[in-house]
Amino acid sequence: MKTKLYIFLFLMSFNAFSQELPPIVKYASATYGAGNQNWMISQDQNHYVYFANNEGLLEFNGSNWELYPSPNETIVRSVKVIGSKIFTGCYMEFGFWTRQANGKLKYTSLSKTIKNKILDDEQFWNILNYDQWVIFQSLNRIYIYDTKSGGFKIIAPKNNITKSFRTKNSIYFQTIKEGLFEIESGKGRLVSSNPILQNNRIVNVFAIDEGLLIQTQLNGFYKLVGTAVTKFSTEVDSELAASSVYSSQLLSDGSFALGTVSNGVFILNSNGKIKYHITQNKGLSNNTALSLYEDADKNLWAGLDNGINCINLQSPIQSFVDDTGILGTVYTSTLHNGNLYVGTNQGLFYKNYQTNDEFKFINGTKGQVWSLFEYDGTLFCGHDSGTFVIENAVAKNIFSASGTWKFETVPHQKELLLQGNYYGISVLEKINNQWVFRNKIAGFNYSARYFEITNALEVYVSHEYKSVFRLQLDNKLQKTNGFTTYVTPQKGKNASLTKFNNAIYYAYKEGIFKLNTKTKKFEKDKLLSSVFEKDEYTSGKLIVDNSNKIWLFSKNYIYYFSLSKLSNQLKQNVIPIPASLTNSMLGFENISQISNSDYLIGTTDGYYTMNINDLSFKNYNVSISTIATNKLNETLINRSIQESGSFKYDDNNITISYTVPEYNKYINAEYQFLLEGFQNDWSEWNAKNSISFKNLPPGDYTFKVRAKFANSIVDNAVVYTFRVEKPWYLTNLALFVYFIFIIVMAQFIHKTYRNYYQKQKEKLIEENNLLLEIKELENEQELMRIRNEQLSQDVDTKNRELAVSTMSLNSKNELLAFIKDDLKKTTDDGNRSIKSVISTINKNITEGDSWNVFKEAFDNADKDFLKKMKLAHPLLTPNDLRLCAYLRLNLSSKEVAPLLNISVRSVEIKRYRLRKKMELSHEQGLVEYILAV
Repeated sequence: MKTKLYIFLFLMSFNAFSQELPPIVKYASATYGAGNQNWMISQDQNHYVYFANNEGLLEFNGSNWELYPSPNETIVRSVKVIGSKIFTGCYMEFGFWTRQANGKLKYTSLSKTIKNKILDDEQFWNILNYDQWVIFQSLNRIYIYDTKSGGFKIIAPKNNITKSFRTKNSIYFQTIKEGLFEIESGKGRLVSSNPILQNNRIVNVFAIDEGLLIQTQLNGFYKLVGTAVTKFSTEVDSELAASSVYSSQLLSDGSFALGTVSNGVFILNSNGKIKYHITQNKGLSNNTALSLYEDADKNLWAGLDNGINCINLQSPIQSFVDDTGILGTVYTSTLHNGNLYVGTNQGLFYKNYQTNDEFKFINGTKGQVWSLFEYDGTLFCGHDSGTFVIENAVAKNIFSASGTWKFETVPHQKELLLQGNYYGISVLEKINNQWVFRNKIAGFNYSARYFEITNALEVYVSHEYKSVFRLQLDNKLQKTNGFTTYVTPQKGKNASLTKFNNAIYYAYKEGIFKLNTKTKKFEKDKLLSSVFEKDEYTSGKLIVDNSNKIWLFSKNYIYYFSLSKLSNQLKQNVIPIPASLTNSMLGFENISQISNSDYLIGTTDGYYTMNINDLSFKNYNVSISTIATNKLNETLINRSIQESGSFKYDDNNITISYTVPEYNKYINAEYQFLLEGFQNDWSEWNAKNSISFKNLPPGDYTFKVRAKFANSIVDNAVVYTFRVEKPWYLTNLALFVYFIFIIVMAQFIHKTYRNYYQKQKEKLIEENNLLLEIKELENEQELMRIRNEQLSQDVDTKNRELAVSTMSLNSKNELLAFIKDDLKKTTDDGNRSIKSVISTINKNITEGDSWNVFKEAFDNADKDFLKKMKLAHPLLTPNDLRLCAYLRLNLSSKEVAPLLNISVRSVEIKRYRLRKKMELSHEQGLVEYILAV
């Protein structure tokens, strides 16, 4: 019994994952930066979504979250967008928020005007609107606010209010143990006091043709027609009773979304049939749905006890999520005989297609499944354990020598198949309507994960680590006589090879190459290779579907190419689903065609289905959400988001955020911007929703941003013009002042230079005059020098003349002396006349007279010499002065001796004595000293 119970629980838990559900976008509290619980949801005309959160009013514009704390720091219990205002209610406070010029919200309190009328500890759990009135509902009373007059009416029932509701034409509320009331003329009127409505908590009221459809917390739906209350049964009444419905929403297609306390969200059609049951095990963040809201794009928002979820009910994509890991990663899938088969790393599973039946495991296939291939009514499974044939959900192993990658048909030999194995290529043959292993092709032992065969029995094999091989098989498919390894194209990670439109293609990170059948060389295909440009390569996996479309996968897109109906040109189609959202296994991406337009794509945690004909989305508008500036190293300051702005010169770090308010899980909006005045070309498309411009120079700028959603450019492009002001020192006034200052300075400098050069000129003239004077002085000095030289020469001449005269006098005296001596001899004879002559001679040779004559002549030639010598040396005698005079004339001792009538020896003695009197040093010459005086 215990074993059977375990098996039953296992099947029940796995059955929970058998339904394909709409995509769910999950937002955790850490993502939106607020409290866990979200009590009410609303949306404005810009498609921004608002949540009544534990921490305040939470705003989401599709890109960024913004939290506005409640005015009294209490839990915001209710939110309702009415026109351009967002009304909120919390603990003893209600009012509205309006958007300022900078895009942020500002709160205005309404409850302060009637503060004395609000009950102590009163909280406002719901907000409704009807015509010009806004209704704030607490658990005690209802406050009706007239938006035109600003006045209030208060409805105060006897018992507490459970909840209030609005239909198209009425406002209802329920009180405990009294029943259902309708507001008329500002007062409550009892609609029905039926015991069912007294004893059951009402969650919502819907208007139907017959009357009202009332949904209760535990007992499902009831119809109120007139005064009669009847049960409206659904498929999930028993589950709703056990789950406790807390919130509900009537959807635009007439379906009902019911949020429970413990069992997630139920979505029922208008007849009460279940469409989806979404729980935490099926991708919901939490099983308690405190609030539900359908937005303008028909997404269902769920405010949970722990987080926020957005369910894309209208998405052409449905997901199957296996959070338990029972199914595993899906590597291949196919639709065969009405059953959907999925091959995973856990084995081969199947279920009846388009039902909510659970997936069933096919015994014997435990382990890695690589491929599924349908041929001639038979389903083949390529497995890590070999090759299986699947018949009536039973697996038969027909080859176990090696793991099998894939299968290919043999041209013109219908009864044969080639299979790529871990260690080569082998042949399967159909004998007696049974497929059996025939032989392995000899001569090639490499892994053949991707291979294709031509009509000439040439096989091309892609090996991730050894590039591409070309094999020529013999006619019997028994062997190959060697093979060729291609140098180009090279090997590559996640490379693959396939046949498309009768041509063989090879893809790796450098692009996609097509085989030229004539040259046997691979040539780059520009159109297909464009998929991997701009760093988009993640995998070279190429898949050809049943309708002859070739599929490729890149970082941000899924591509498929098909032949044009009017030519052989390939037509490109782009599905903007990034690899990060699909959880695909890189290198093992797989897509299979389930029907004409439905495709199944395997992921690491299940799979998702996609209808390519329904991949059309409504157009959205891009808008600027915030503009912020800051000075260097300072915090950002929000600015006006109107059409233009002006910023100070040092507020030139500008951050602009923009958004497309869309909430699709698998489709991301992309943006492109241009800042005229700063750049010339539009930026590349990018999912980033903000851009910062640093240190913009002063000038006028025009910022433009446009968006692309689901590969279609949205209709509008936002334009924002702004100016970065010049600093005060570059303003027009400052420039004018600079201009005047420059003119004044130019005049001043000109005058200064003119005065300077005038002074320089005068100085130069003065210097030239001085130079001329100096030149004249030099000339005069030269003339004086010449005169002095002339005088010196004259002195020398006179000295020479004096010396000659002295010498002549000396010669005369000598002659007279000689004559005198001769006459003396004659005198002895007594001749009186001779004596007279002698006497005359004696008179003429008197030394005193000759000296006096010499002295007078010497003084005329060298004035004051003798006085200077006497003054300098008072001890000198006249004879000494006489010797000095002779030495002044530069006479030698031999020439002086006759003048003094002494011997040369005596002259030398006199000279020695003269030195002594003059006290000359040994090194100083006597003549040099006398000449220098």
